[in-house]
Amino acid sequence: MNVILLGAPGAGKGTQATRIASRYNLPHISTGDIFRANINDRTEIGVLAKSYIDKGQLVPDEVTCQIVEGRLAEKDCENGYLLDGFPRTIPQAEELEKFNKIDCVINIDIDFSYLMERLCGRRVCKDCGESYHVSKLNGKTDCAKCGGELYQRKDDNPETVQSRLRVYENQTAPLIDYYTRKGVIVNVAGEGTPEEVFALIVKALDAIK
Repeated sequence: MNVILLGAPGAGKGTQATRIASRYNLPHISTGDIFRANINDRTEIGVLAKSYIDKGQLVPDEVTCQIVEGRLAEKDCENGYLLDGFPRTIPQAEELEKFNKIDCVINIDIDFSYLMERLCGRRVCKDCGESYHVSKLNGKTDCAKCGGELYQRKDDNPETVQSRLRVYENQTAPLIDYYTRKGVIVNVAGEGTPEEVFALIVKALDAIK
């Protein structure tokens, strides 16, 4: 089963990706991880990607697709995979179709105003990385897990969050329409608890299996 996971920043893709990969025994393929692996191994395509990154430029679709195609050809993907972070654009989706068939696209659908509140209210422990929301902290500034200091990540301020959501809306959201036309997308409400959202995802994937 070949699955793509879509969702705006803060929609909970990371949490759900881990659960999906575990339940269905699928390798979780993150483009960030693939890039790092190729760059660290100094592969030919990794060196090429790094040349763009070092200049502060976006890696071209052609290079990104080559890296993803190589990863999906590995043995652990023979029985399926979960793609997270790719495709990001329509051209990438069209290129993906040339070398792989997608069985299902899970889109975690969530209102942007809800995401603004979720991300801007997030606080993270400097020591262990545990994440909290100000609405549940009751004024506390230390981590309940290890006692470390809680802080707001730089990319969780309102201006940056709005910018990230605009980029998503302009670049990635059109994929929802693209995969809707293909008849393979399932929209899952993302406002519930992680457990509630996962239950909806399981229902969708079990129906396909």
